[in-house]
Amino acid sequence: MGRTKTIALALLAALAAVTASASASGAQTLAALPVVSPSAQPLNEAKPLAAWAAFCQRYASECAIDRNEPPRITLTPAIWATIAAVNRRVNKSLAPITDQEHWGVPDRWDLAEDGAGDCEDYQLLKRKLLAEAGLPRRAMRMTVVIDEKGEGHAVLTLVTDRGDFILDNKVNEVLAWHRTGYVFIKRESADTVAWVSLGGVTSPTMTANR
Repeated sequence: MGRTKTIALALLAALAAVTASASASGAQTLAALPVVSPSAQPLNEAKPLAAWAAFCQRYASECAIDRNEPPRITLTPAIWATIAAVNRRVNKSLAPITDQEHWGVPDRWDLAEDGAGDCEDYQLLKRKLLAEAGLPRRAMRMTVVIDEKGEGHAVLTLVTDRGDFILDNKVNEVLAWHRTGYVFIKRESADTVAWVSLGGVTSPTMTANR
């Protein structure tokens, strides 16, 4: 059994336990949910990264847009607990490695099928697992930012009815996008296989850090 499949099975079992626990404890209350915050506003079309385009050729289903899916996640305490659990467990389960060390190329997007990867690989695996748990893929958008070091970095934006929240391999806390300290450059469109600008001025050509 592959490393990613093992991780996925363990995660799904843990998520089932989290959901059952939330329901059994009567945790379906607003107190268990994040504070409502403003959403990021997509602007014009943006040029996708070359590594993302190559990833979509290899994994077309991971990039496809289903317009029948809702564009936002309706948060419940159980769903919020699932999101937080996936973020923590993937961050803990994968071994960080740059694409240059891993594949001998500056930037390559993958699903961490051998249990190792860099920033975008963490987020792609999280999206895959959350989609398998029932969350709409259309509401989970790969996003390019400039991080605290001034380098290109990939995170996963979850568009929800309480605002946009970020899954990141650098931190285990799921934060509202405006609390991350990052400069948001662009993210995948929710309407077509393309990218949209988020207003950041300088766009990196790759997301090649751990």
